[in-house]
Formats: sequence, C-alpha cells, structure tokens
Amino acid sequence: MSTQTDSRLASKETSFHEIPIIDIGPLIDGSDPQQVASQIGDICENVGFLYIRNHGVDKALIQTAYEQAEAFFKLPLDAKNKLHISNSGQTLRGYIPMYAENVDPENTKDHKECFDLGADLPATTPFHGPNLMPETPSAFKETFERYHSAMTQLAEKLISAIALSLNLPADYFAKLQQNPITIQRLLHYPSQSGEIRQEEIGIGAHTDYGFLTILGQDNNGGLQVQNRHGEWIAAPPVEDTFIVNIGDLVQTFTNDKYISTMHRVINTSGRERYSLPFFIDLDFDAEVSVVPTCQSEANPAKYPPYTCGSHKYKRFADSYAHLGE
Repeated sequence: MSTQTDSRLASKETSFHEIPIIDIGPLIDGSDPQQVASQIGDICENVGFLYIRNHGVDKALIQTAYEQAEAFFKLPLDAKNKLHISNSGQTLRGYIPMYAENVDPENTKDHKECFDLGADLPATTPFHGPNLMPETPSAFKETFERYHSAMTQLAEKLISAIALSLNLPADYFAKLQQNPITIQRLLHYPSQSGEIRQEEIGIGAHTDYGFLTILGQDNNGGLQVQNRHGEWIAAPPVEDTFIVNIGDLVQTFTNDKYISTMHRVINTSGRERYSLPFFIDLDFDAEVSVVPTCQSEANPAKYPPYTCGSHKYKRFADSYAHLGE
C-alpha cells in the first residue's frame, strides 16, 4: 500500500458520475464479457475506480452483513480484544483496535477499527489459516463465510474481465490464484467534527497493494478518490452498487498501463460509517511480472519480478509488531 502526503483535506463535491458506473450483467451471465472487459479496461487506464451494478450478489446477504458488522463493533472493547489480530500470528485474522493500523503512519493516525477474516485454508504460508470468529452476534460466522464466498466469485469474474481487457485469455490470472490471499475486512469509522486535519482522519491517503478491491459502503459516505490533477473527488454511496478498484499488483502486471489510484476516507457525516472491503491477491508464491501484452522492445518491463506473498507480508510487517516478534 503506497501513501502520499497531502495537506488539503476538503474533497471536491462532484456528481458521482465522475467515477464511472457500469452494468456488469453481461459479464456475470456470460452474454457479452468482452463488452464489459473493454469498459473496465478504459476505466482502469484513466480512473482506476468504478461502480458496478447488476453484480449478482444477493441484496439480503449484503444487508445482513452490515447488520452483523455493526453488532460486532458495538461489543465491549474487552470482548473484541479477545479476538485481537496478534492472537492469529502470521494468519493475520481478527480484531484491529482504533489507531492500531495506520496506512500512512508518517502523516496520519487512522480513526478506524477493523475486523479481518479470510478463506479457512491450511496455515502453510502467512495469510492462510483459521479465522478468529466471535460467538456474538450468533449469525456472524455463517453470514461472513457466505459473504466471503460471494465476493470471491465476483472477484474471479472481474479479474477475468481485466485479463480480456489486456488481450489475454480470460483465465490468464486464474493459474496464479489457486489458493489466493483474500481478506474480507469489516470497517467502522466514527464520525469526526470540528477542524479535520490529515494528522487524524478515517484512513490516510494510500493505494491498495493487492490485485483487486471490491468495496461495499453504507449510506454515510466519506470515501474520496484522487484524480490525475491531484484533486480529491467524493465517491458517495450509489444504491445497489459496489465500488471496485485495482491495486499495485495490477499496475506492475500492466507496466503502468493501468494505475493504482490514491484514496482516503474522512467521515464527517455525523453518523457511524461502516464499510466492507474485500481484497484479493494471488497465491502466496505466485510471481508478479509484467504481462506479455504490456511490454515490447520499445516499452520494456519497468518492474523486476517479485512474489505476491513476500510483497504483501513486508507491508503487514511494517504495521503489526507481533510479526517482528
């Protein structure tokens, strides 16, 4: 995850149409995946963020997920801390208290608390292993296992479209995602008031350091995306959509053709904000290297190959003291 200093905190309040909205129904039902892929490719090249509708995820499941997330964060701090992420070792699952993770630590304290879960896979590498699940609320475990599964299936469709947009086979990245690192995150942002300074905001300016993010956000807003002119553009909630953005791995794969875009959160709504970002990367040992269609003799690869897991683990080791121990 990359960061950037910026003392200007007021977003440019613009129509959400500045971040494109696309109908991915033809990708989901298979009727015209290439048409959706072309749209996604254009947006990844110029914006890096998009709203998607007709994504196929059950509306009732999404609503239940928000209800369960809110109920969890309302638990006493002692109850949440029993599931502290340090208790999961290198699996990196569980509760992250306020200010315990900061994406731009040189400039910002993140005014948020989190809970992370993922696929329940054997703990053969970091990021894989059992989840730390709360007993209360009682439907939490079942809800988020279903939600994680739905997000994984949606991500696979979107990633196939990214491959098609690069003139690659639809399953090009699938071979690198047999047991991918995934994190389903629950986020709670208390509202802030008065003079808001970058030293303490919901989450500091950063790019996502994985492959793809699918964000569900409630109706309270706060997400801001930085355009190519350095202006902060509000990304308000749009009914029945998710927000999708590409991460740093895609920028590497595409030799900077597709750019990972800076974003942040400032919640001044006067209400508690909840969001549900889903992150998908590659297998831990998968190689990240520029794809053939994005390099040539005139445009050689700008990045040496690296492995997904080592890249991601280094980022987390910078944030969590227990990994150093």
